[in-house]
Amino acid sequence: MSEEPNRWEGVYRSKEEAETSWYEEHPQVSHDLIAATGAGTEVAIVDVGAGASRLVDCLLDHGFRRITVLDLSETAIATARARQTQNAPVEWVVGNVLQWKPAGRFDVWHDRAAFHFLTGTADQDAYLQVMDRALLSGGHAIIGTFALDGPTSCSGLPVARYDATLLSGRLGDGYRLIRSLNHEHSTPWGSVQRFHFGLFRKA
Repeated sequence: MSEEPNRWEGVYRSKEEAETSWYEEHPQVSHDLIAATGAGTEVAIVDVGAGASRLVDCLLDHGFRRITVLDLSETAIATARARQTQNAPVEWVVGNVLQWKPAGRFDVWHDRAAFHFLTGTADQDAYLQVMDRALLSGGHAIIGTFALDGPTSCSGLPVARYDATLLSGRLGDGYRLIRSLNHEHSTPWGSVQRFHFGLFRKA
């Protein structure tokens, strides 16, 4: 994991926001799954591996006021932050989720396409331990990864692909699958990437 901050910093320094394959003008699937948790706007939400994602914009537009955005890339965080007003109720965190020690706990943990870069068991376990410590009992985890028929790599890195069964098994008995959906993401240049999203409730 030590080389990844430099890798992702390089990506965000060399490309415009809309030149990345994962760019979404409006993150509809993520928004819909957050809405499906039934969470009110007072809940605490963290977007893990957010990059310069516009999910934070969407959440602010819908009245959420306790948002944390976490990414390895300082440039990505700066890009997302620059779109907001100075008093936006967002905590911006530059760091590696595997070593993250959040000050508070969360009702919703959202991750679109960060977990699937963890291909080793040790890193996956470290991620899930951080998530479990950070997420309140009864809280929800939303994890989006490449689907079983999705790409085998992204930005030159291999990925682990999942369906509902594999992702449920990886999270373990402490999490109950609430919703599973497959999604075809169209990149800015028109190719299609197949994703799987799982919405889980923590026991």
